[in-house]
Amino acid sequence: MNLILASRPGDVDVPNEDYAAAHNNTVVVLDGLTARTESGCIHGVPWYVASLATGILRDAALGPAEALRRAIEKTADSHRDTCDLHHGGTPTAAVAIVQETPLTLRYLVLGDTTIVLDTQRGIEVVTDSRVHYTAPDERAAADALPIGSAEKEQALIRIKHAELAARNVAGGYWAANTDPDAVSHSVVGEVPLAEVQAVALLTDGAARLVEDFDAVTWEELLDTLHAAGPDRVLERVRQMEDSDPAGARWPRNKKSDDATAAYLVPAGVRSTTASNSAGSVHG
Repeated sequence: MNLILASRPGDVDVPNEDYAAAHNNTVVVLDGLTARTESGCIHGVPWYVASLATGILRDAALGPAEALRRAIEKTADSHRDTCDLHHGGTPTAAVAIVQETPLTLRYLVLGDTTIVLDTQRGIEVVTDSRVHYTAPDERAAADALPIGSAEKEQALIRIKHAELAARNVAGGYWAANTDPDAVSHSVVGEVPLAEVQAVALLTDGAARLVEDFDAVTWEELLDTLHAAGPDRVLERVRQMEDSDPAGARWPRNKKSDDATAAYLVPAGVRSTTASNSAGSVHG
């Protein structure tokens, strides 16, 4: 397939907790959940997302769900002896996977990553926003505070504790961390490959151009990806964030989030920007 990847950290002085990678017929984009509390892990979120992505691509022939399940198991086993995997703050990630087969395009979303499918039947947006429905009172209180203030930071910690209590439990939200059974709560599906014109995989830091800023539609986002590539989308995100540094117009947790976008066109469909590639982009 024809693919372009781009990723930018929210803060150049802080490691990027997003990760994007591709191999053969599979693309994976991960969004590590920011740790605002102790985690019980000596490795950290960037290590976790890199390990998870490597595992997914290694076992991709098993299909997206089984590959993710095994990657969670193997990553957990790799640091079980050094880290407290029962700690509520253990490294966690949202995951998006697409896989091209001879006849279909398979997809999987676990957590608040987004896959946008441009098909002959129209645009389909696949995401899982359950995390955003946790801690509504804490979120409202944090949204009323300016980004960068001490009060905001304390409010964000209160949100994080509420999120941790709702993570991977019935009635809460689901993401990849140490329990492979979380994969059973993924959003999965497939579409006929012949109907697919293009696909975008986005972390929430990139999707905020549509979802938070309402600056473009999904169709316009795809048009930009097709004409100018993912870097242009991420540049636009940063421009919007810079225009509202305190979050007065668009309340959010932090001024700039890690942002990652992957744009792919199945083989045989012509794109003005995509080029054959199979690699990785991360911070």
